[in-house]
Amino acid sequence: MSIAAPSTPTHHLPPMHASERWLLRACLLLPLAALVLFFGVPMLAIAWRSLVQDTGGIGWGNYAALLDTPGVWRALANSLLLGAVTTAVTLLLAFVVAFGLERTGMPGRRFVAGALALPMLAPSLVLGLGLGLIFLLGRNGIVGKMLGVRPEIYGFWGLLIADVLYALPQAVLIVRTALRQGDARQYDAAEVLGATPWRQFCDITLPQARYGLLSAGFVVFTITITDFGNAVVIGGNFAVLATEIYNQVSGQMKFGMGAVVGMLLLAPAALSVFIERMAAQRAGAGAESALPPTPAHSPGRDAAFFIACMGIAGSIVALVLTVVVASFIRLWPYRLDLTLKHYDITIAGGYAPLWTSVWVSALAASVGTVMLFVLCFGIRRLPGRLAQAATALSALPVGVPGLVLGLAYVFTFNTATWPWGMLYGTAILLALCNYYHYHTQGFMTMMTGMRNVPTTLEDATTVLGGSTARVLRDVYLPALLPTLLAVLVFLFMRSMVTLSAVIFLITPSLPMGAVTVMRLDEAGLTSQAAAFSTCIMAVVGSLALLLHLGTQRRKPGSKPA
Repeated sequence: MSIAAPSTPTHHLPPMHASERWLLRACLLLPLAALVLFFGVPMLAIAWRSLVQDTGGIGWGNYAALLDTPGVWRALANSLLLGAVTTAVTLLLAFVVAFGLERTGMPGRRFVAGALALPMLAPSLVLGLGLGLIFLLGRNGIVGKMLGVRPEIYGFWGLLIADVLYALPQAVLIVRTALRQGDARQYDAAEVLGATPWRQFCDITLPQARYGLLSAGFVVFTITITDFGNAVVIGGNFAVLATEIYNQVSGQMKFGMGAVVGMLLLAPAALSVFIERMAAQRAGAGAESALPPTPAHSPGRDAAFFIACMGIAGSIVALVLTVVVASFIRLWPYRLDLTLKHYDITIAGGYAPLWTSVWVSALAASVGTVMLFVLCFGIRRLPGRLAQAATALSALPVGVPGLVLGLAYVFTFNTATWPWGMLYGTAILLALCNYYHYHTQGFMTMMTGMRNVPTTLEDATTVLGGSTARVLRDVYLPALLPTLLAVLVFLFMRSMVTLSAVIFLITPSLPMGAVTVMRLDEAGLTSQAAAFSTCIMAVVGSLALLLHLGTQRRKPGSKPA
């Protein structure tokens, strides 16, 4: 997904009353002030905390201590290596899947698209826990039992597989978008000139998709080097920066060093986001009159892509399905009789963390959707320097890893000297952290949805004396309802499954579901972790299904489900 905010149509509105102009300014200023307080200030706090030494002085001592901490540099090297290899493998697989979905007539495309949505429904550690890879490829996994071997899945190779499968859906989404922007007339001209299909692929398809591939590459790289869930449960002795931050803060209570490692982790992520944004801006200059290519039927090619895509999609389904099945197995893989005992969660609190996650996620989704709608409405209706500043600041959170943002919240809100310290340890702060962690993606979606607002109807309502409230009710809400629902569900889903952003913010009285899955696995209760993950996926999947059915009913000519 590109992080460059989509532009909205500019149009001239009649003069407004002073009260309505102040209302529009409030639509910009209030969300912008909240963005500064709950994102800008925490980023400054973690930068400042990295300069505070253990002795209480201010200086570069924590940064200098990095020279005497070989573990950090080893983790950095491991993160960069893992990120580079994961990016290369993921881009190759993503292009195969995206090309199969967009440029071939292979069967089974709905199944492949549905399988790619599964990682979005599950916590990231589900693909790397005794859930998924360990149940299948672990020392006592089903594959090892069938082949009579004891594979070693912990470490680099396990992380590589888990990260590839988790990042693949987002990469496919970006590459598919790039392939949709092709122009069929170029292929027609090339065919008339006698170009072979391979020559057309090299001279037309790849150049058209290069910016999409570059954008997807930097997104995958950022996801990989900032991932915490997979690394903490399947990384083994292969340390990465995300786990190094966790060890410095939770294990050794070195908050200054944790902040320094956070800044170190922030640098490559921010650089990749910056380069990706430049690529996205250059890619946005395509022809609006382009005719999307229509895939021609080719039995050999379609069969090859069908086998490849079904193999990739089947791997994802197998991992997630194994987690669900294992949650009902008495003792995997020795006693395969069915039981519900693993759903009797024995960890303190039982299912309380699940309901806390539902409550926090609902709060993050509802508050976030309203804030994004108000912000984007203000940007569209009152363009200017303030709107430009809001747009620029809204693009920044995407480059901040969840682990860094959560640690920054600890430094900012765990205080008794500032009024906002009363938020620490509350569900409100957890919801705000989750919202601003995914603020950029929601902002982009909302701004894109603004394109569906009929400009002529908006202008006509204003000219006829309609107030801002009337324009909102009669023009914006009907046109943006599908977008509002999409943003609402997206924020809820991501808040339910995120781990890194909340790992430092939970308290004994305020646990979260994704963290509970990690705690269960750490306690050796892997089957209970699978059961808890299944419950999380059931909640998130049910909401996604309801959104799908609701949007299908709203489409013209659609039949009731």
